[in-house]
Amino acid sequence: MYDDCRQRVWAYVVSRAGRQVADEVVSETFTVAWRRFGDVPEPPLPWLLGVARNVLRDSIRAEVRRESMAAELGSWADVAESDIAEDVSERHALLRALATLPEDDREVLILAAWQGLAPADAARVVGCSPVAMRVRLHRARKRLVQAVEEVPPPQQVPARVRITAGGEA
Repeated sequence: MYDDCRQRVWAYVVSRAGRQVADEVVSETFTVAWRRFGDVPEPPLPWLLGVARNVLRDSIRAEVRRESMAAELGSWADVAESDIAEDVSERHALLRALATLPEDDREVLILAAWQGLAPADAARVVGCSPVAMRVRLHRARKRLVQAVEEVPPPQQVPARVRITAGGEA
């Protein structure tokens, strides 16, 4: 059976998936045939092609799962590798700069950035036209960028402070 059908099963798999996976799929196909030798009908070729089709389908599904899992694990690695302290520091600097802005600027920035409102919706909240809101938002963003550049970094606090018996550091 192997000698009679191997080449045709291999050609079928190559036509569906290419040479790279053909040898593996053909090997698995004939492994299934060997395990179920008593169930193989005469002539065996149609049955073998059906098995090859199923093995190929399973192989493709497994590859898709592997790629999906690799992508998922890769995204987890990206998150794990990001410097959380740096993110917190940047957020803290942004919040300190935001606190230096006038109340009107803070309001439009918070409505747009934190609340996720479109300018037209933010305009309804504030009570101005959408055009005026876009202008206010543009100006507030420019002032925020300037404030971020001007706000000094926070004082560095030592990780450990040793207190002596006299209460001095």
